[in-house]
Amino acid sequence: MDLLVIYTTRLEACRDFYGGLGLDLVRERHGNGPDHYAVTLADGGVLELYPATRRPETGYLRLGLTAPAGGPPAREPGRHTLTDPDGRTVVLTVPERAP
Repeated sequence: MDLLVIYTTRLEACRDFYGGLGLDLVRERHGNGPDHYAVTLADGGVLELYPATRRPETGYLRLGLTAPAGGPPAREPGRHTLTDPDGRTVVLTVPERAP
């Protein structure tokens, strides 16, 4: 996968949620398109959060993310099942810290 776009009516709340998982989301705008947020993941894939205006809101989705080693968020190592502001399931894997 190289691109995942999530359309939401809660753009800022989703930005805060995914940013809180350690994703460094950057505000972008392409041409006359809407302001949105994007982050390039460690494997080179891109996750974008777009306002659901012309396109409908992204429905149910189960998304798996791995937190950067040693970075935010401050969660115990392991798998954590979370819910984003729109009700989508996000499984966050937090790796063990290197000794």
